[in-house]
Order: sequence, then C-alpha cells, then structure tokens
Amino acid sequence: MAPQPDIVVHRTPDVLAAAVAARLVTKLVDLQAAGRTPRLGLTGGGIGISLLEQLRTGTARDAVDWSRIEFYWGDERFLPRGHADRNETQAREALLDHVAIDPAKVFAMGADTGTGPSGADAAAEAYADLLASRAAPEDHGPMPALDVLLLGMGPEGHTASIFPHSPAVYETERTVVAVHGCPKPPPTRISLTLPAIRNSVEVWVMTTGEPKAAAVAMALTGAGEVAIPVAGVSGRTRTRWLLDKAAASKLPRDLVPPIA
Repeated sequence: MAPQPDIVVHRTPDVLAAAVAARLVTKLVDLQAAGRTPRLGLTGGGIGISLLEQLRTGTARDAVDWSRIEFYWGDERFLPRGHADRNETQAREALLDHVAIDPAKVFAMGADTGTGPSGADAAAEAYADLLASRAAPEDHGPMPALDVLLLGMGPEGHTASIFPHSPAVYETERTVVAVHGCPKPPPTRISLTLPAIRNSVEVWVMTTGEPKAAAVAMALTGAGEVAIPVAGVSGRTRTRWLLDKAAASKLPRDLVPPIA
C-alpha cells in the first residue's frame, strides 16, 4: 500500500524552488554519506528547471559530489538532440553543464534523428532496455528504483507526459512508452509510465499557480488516475507534494499544512 503523501506549502514559486533545492541537496548528501550513488529522475517545466537553477546557484551546491549521481528523465519531448525545448537541453543549461558530472552517468531519453514521430516508439523501447540494463536485484523491478523522481503536473492533471484518458495512462506492463498526439506541443513525447513512476523510492510532485489548484485538489482527494493521471503517482517509501500557496488554494482545509 502506497504511503500517504506529505504535503508542503510554500508562499511563492521562488521560495518553493529554493526550498526544494535545499531538500534535494540534503537528500543527495545523505545518500552519498551512506556510500550510495544516488539515482535522480529529472523533470522539465518551469518549476523543474527553476529548481535546477537554484541548485546551480545555491551555496550548498559543492556539498554534493555531482560525479557520483546517476541522472535519468521522467519524460522527454521527442525533438532533435540539443533542441531548446528538450528537457535534457534545459537541464544541461540550468545545472548539468555547470557541475562536475560524469557523462557516463547521464541517461537521457532518445532524440528525433530525422525519423519524425515514427521513431518515438523505438526510442521508448530503447530507453526501457537501458533502464532494464541498469536494474539490480534489490530494485525488485525492470528498472532502477530511483531514489528521487521529480515530477511536475499540468492544469488538467497530466504528469510526465501521461495525459488524461490517453493510452499511456492505461499502460500496466511497459516502463516507457511513446506518446503521440499530445494535447500540448510538441505532440510526440517519450514518458515513463505510472508503474515505472511507482517503482521510485521517493516521488516529489512540484507545482505552482492557481490554474493547477483544481487538479491538485482532485488528485489529493481521491480522483482516479485515468481522469487525473498525477493522482496515480506515488513512491515506495515517500510521496511529497511540494506546492505554492496558489496551487494549494483549493485543497480542503484539513489537508493544508502551515505555510513554510
């Protein structure tokens, strides 16, 4: 049974990004102090990239041995490598190009090499194979159990690139799928599935803004994952919802903690 989510509310998006960056540094340092190589799943979007920028500029950045972190992605826009709209490109510009990572530990999703949308299915299968090759027996699944998977969400409740009522939301076996005909551009993407997301040790859902408030409330008060896909995410040991005040504004009063 999935653990009950922890809900944390911060006053503004900037405060949220800074606070999550501090939480993440602490988590990474603790894992490395225990002799672990942390496995971190990255996300795109405004708050996801703002978090990485906070990590880059924060004074605690150098407490982390960035060369001893494995980087994965929860989803990707199927565009050519280096395209400005790819989550990988934005993550590199925000953080990865500014810290001493080990390139062999950066596991980006596939890019469009000129095949167009038809190549996304092969790229998704290739990423699933890569994840399977990185899995160890203690992961208890067909992919590494990510220590922290960062996720955002859209105003209609999508997360990663799993949109409401889409084929991806019904997937129960594969870890990675191609997503065609997305309702927001670009129309072709690659995404972890909900079962893959739930294989993570911890899942941190970050979102801001009043347009997200209704979906946040529905996800945290029992909505089904078909209509609100983010309602179907959880971590094995911890699920964190990290919100700003506006995104939390429609939650029932008994679910809203004091604003941090």
